[in-house]
Amino acid sequence: MTDQTLSVAHADDNAFEADGLRPCFVYRDLGINAATNGRYHAHVIKAVERQDGGIGLHRHNEIEFQMVYILKGWMRFWYEGKGEVVATEGTCILQPPKVRHDVLDWSEDLELLEVTSPADFGSEALARD
Repeated sequence: MTDQTLSVAHADDNAFEADGLRPCFVYRDLGINAATNGRYHAHVIKAVERQDGGIGLHRHNEIEFQMVYILKGWMRFWYEGKGEVVATEGTCILQPPKVRHDVLDWSEDLELLEVTSPADFGSEALARD
């Protein structure tokens, strides 16, 4: 038995909105949150402005699953235990729970798909060692 409902989201069903974690991005909800009663979330993220110095070192403590797939452009990350990673169109990243990371830079045309579980989670800012 599942508590999921059918969800179909077309590109023009939901507009991009500035309602996510970061003001330098806009987010288009894909309807997965409501269809899974908050167990999962999926959205397309698009860059709207550059942010000098990146996002800042952080982690997501509630995350059980986080996947990023670059649809267009590029994004440069730093991951604890890995170092810098440049993700380009077609790159898929699975970010383990609580991994310390930073988003250092991105292209002006960046678009990515992010899928998370649970749907709602926070971001804990961390100090650099």
